[in-house]
Amino acid sequence: MAIVVAVADNSEGTAALYAAISEARRFDTNLVVINLALHDLDVAELPTDVPIEVIERIGRDDRDPVQAVFDELATHEVSKLVLGIRHRSRVGKALLGSVTQRLILDSPVPVLAVQAEHRQP
Repeated sequence: MAIVVAVADNSEGTAALYAAISEARRFDTNLVVINLALHDLDVAELPTDVPIEVIERIGRDDRDPVQAVFDELATHEVSKLVLGIRHRSRVGKALLGSVTQRLILDSPVPVLAVQAEHRQP
C-alpha cells in the first residue's frame, strides 16, 4: 500500500513531503507525490531509497486540487494521506476555501496532518 502526499508550493507542503518520506521508510512502502503547485516539482534532491511517483498538475485549468488528490486516491492502493497544515485566521476561513480542510474532512483514507516548523522572523 502506498502513502500519498499532497504537496503545495509552501513550507507546509515541504513539511508534508518530508514527513511522507519518513512514513514511507517506516512502513517500507512507495510514495505517491501529488504536486499541487503550478510548476514541476524538483525531485533531484529527494532521497532515492524510497520509490517515488510524482503526479504533476497541468496548470490552473487542471482539475480542482481536491479532486486531483481524490482521483489519485481512487487509482492507487493507499494506506495514508499526508498533508501540510497551517493556522488560518477567521477572515481567511470565511473568505477562502481550504483545500486541506476539504481533504481532511472528506478523505476516504486516514490523514496525517503535518505542521511546518515555526520560524522566528
